[in-house]
Amino acid sequence: MLRPRVTPCLLIRDGGLVKTRQFTDDKYVGDPINAVKIFNEKSVDELIILDIDATVKGKGPDYTLIEKLANESRMPLCYGGGIKSVSQAEKVIQLGVEKISLSSAIIQRPELIGELAEAVGSQSIVGVLDIKKSFFKSYEIYVNNGRTKIKGNLINWIEKLQEYGVGEILFNSIDFDGMQGGYDLNFAASVSSHLKVPVTYLGGAGSLEDIGELVVNFGVIGCGAGSLFVFKGRYRAVLINYPSFDEKYLLLTNCLKVYNNNMI
Repeated sequence: MLRPRVTPCLLIRDGGLVKTRQFTDDKYVGDPINAVKIFNEKSVDELIILDIDATVKGKGPDYTLIEKLANESRMPLCYGGGIKSVSQAEKVIQLGVEKISLSSAIIQRPELIGELAEAVGSQSIVGVLDIKKSFFKSYEIYVNNGRTKIKGNLINWIEKLQEYGVGEILFNSIDFDGMQGGYDLNFAASVSSHLKVPVTYLGGAGSLEDIGELVVNFGVIGCGAGSLFVFKGRYRAVLINYPSFDEKYLLLTNCLKVYNNNMI
């Protein structure tokens, strides 16, 4: 039986692990290799690692770091940052990464998705859409760490990425990033009927109850979180954490039962 994925998302800047709030105010939280070692022991469903500076600074993937992360990881790994070509994608996959995520590269040239799908398989391609609500309450796409707004309708972009063969979409909420007040359920509801591929929502999770609420409303999806799995307590002390297998299993099973009952 398919179950929702509960996925930590780690952000890398200058080789170190950081956490942001609304894509700013980043706080150094440790060494990414050490974080992977800890998550190895916690039966993590999947790990997302994003180099948030690579594209902004015009750099390619840090293959040395990627190889270290992949060699250390005993869980499926998704990596994003600086990937702009088929050759770069192939090398990242060859280093042991299961999925690659792309944002600005596929916004600038959606045709790249098809080229990547032919080379590494569409199941390995995650399209990342960084989302922010506008003054007029519509949702808009940004790239370059939230610095550059993209022209075009969000739903049209979702449909375009799927048409070109993306295997998964990761929605990252700029407004909710690091705020730990719950996911943007209104956004999830506004796009759910347009999705034909697996999806992960990221931004806002502050508790397991927030993850549960997402599952109750939308069923089998990816529940991504950053701050929830690197901070502990009201003072945001750095502590890499993840729910136990039993705790996660019980939460997701109960939430799926509610979701399925609501669908009847």
